[in-house]
Amino acid sequence: MFHGWYVVATCFVIASVSWGLALYGSSVYLQVLSSTRGWPLSDVSAAVSAMYLVGASLQRPVARLIGEHGARPVLAGGVLALSTGVALLGQARAAWQLFPCFALIGVGWGALSTTALSATVAPWFERHQGRSITLAIMGASAGAILVAPLLLALIGALGTARGLAVAAVAGAAFALPPIALVLGYRGPEAIGQRVDGAAAAQGAPDATAALPGDRGGTGALAGGARRPPAPGRWPLLTVALAFSAALLVQIGFLTHHVSLAASILSIPSAAMLVGATGIAALAGRLVLAKWVDRWPVRAVAAATMALQAAALLAIGLWPTGPVVVAASIAYGYAVGHVTTLAPVIVRREFGREAFAVRYGAAATAIQFVSAAGPWALGALHDALGGYPPALLAASGVLAGSALVLVVRRGRFAFTKTE
Repeated sequence: MFHGWYVVATCFVIASVSWGLALYGSSVYLQVLSSTRGWPLSDVSAAVSAMYLVGASLQRPVARLIGEHGARPVLAGGVLALSTGVALLGQARAAWQLFPCFALIGVGWGALSTTALSATVAPWFERHQGRSITLAIMGASAGAILVAPLLLALIGALGTARGLAVAAVAGAAFALPPIALVLGYRGPEAIGQRVDGAAAAQGAPDATAALPGDRGGTGALAGGARRPPAPGRWPLLTVALAFSAALLVQIGFLTHHVSLAASILSIPSAAMLVGATGIAALAGRLVLAKWVDRWPVRAVAAATMALQAAALLAIGLWPTGPVVVAASIAYGYAVGHVTTLAPVIVRREFGREAFAVRYGAAATAIQFVSAAGPWALGALHDALGGYPPALLAASGVLAGSALVLVVRRGRFAFTKTE
């Protein structure tokens, strides 16, 4: 079996731990700490945003370190930082102590998020670059389905401090062994394989040859055709703008999901809803993994953002139990698309050679803007008197993001290579 698929499987495991303990876990921490400690929702939200700011500041250094030293030391260090921060979070006795704890979690998040996993997988694939990245990040759905409900169960059974300590140890024990065993190589050439697997053994053309729609670099395509020129700054700018705003809303919503659901349903029901949302996200990622290499990814991303806008609009207008459940599941179906499609768009439009540099720049902007999501939604909640008006504002932001992504210089971008 091509070793690249073992790399994908390892990244799946890492994503389940990092998304579970950081992204989806933050929703649990927000609800538990604000209710048991009596700290204002906006204060805890600000500490969560600090986590994402730290992670954002690490995007380009992490990509560079993976390129220079390989993925194994970087991802292993990220797991240790994440687990340590989660364990210390249960020991906080004052609101200000949340900030160093979440900053440490942010170090782990920055070393284990989409940029790091994409940089780990990208050297191994060409023809299946969209599918491989999608499958790797699909572990995020496992984090939502399993980790967030288990966190609530552990905290309920053992208390906040012991529950978080057990979760931290379990996360490290789950992620570190495959990192040590699988991620010792920087690319297929190091073990005598070719990009995408068995091309050399089958006598097939080199998998690194240019493909239709691959716009990176210059030179000839198959059949003597010239490779089209690399895109300018405008395509990258639209990706950065649209996904920054969409992820600002998404991270804010997922961070507040347990608190939002618990304000309308019970806490056990809120935990079940988070798991159901994760199942919906898994279904969305499975569909995306099957079709992403055939679809016009900009159009898919815009439709995804429009679906999320409609879901938040429904909760904002009709904040009842059935609407919250249905809208959360609809929103969850699109979560994986928003998380995954930014690197896929950049990879498709700029090519293999330019991917790390181009996406590193876009990812930094996306991460910094989206880091404010938990704080922004928490501040709107406190200022406007609840979640419904805050979600109406978030719905408008998502609608604008969808428009930015597909309208390019007076035309709609709906072709497969865009």
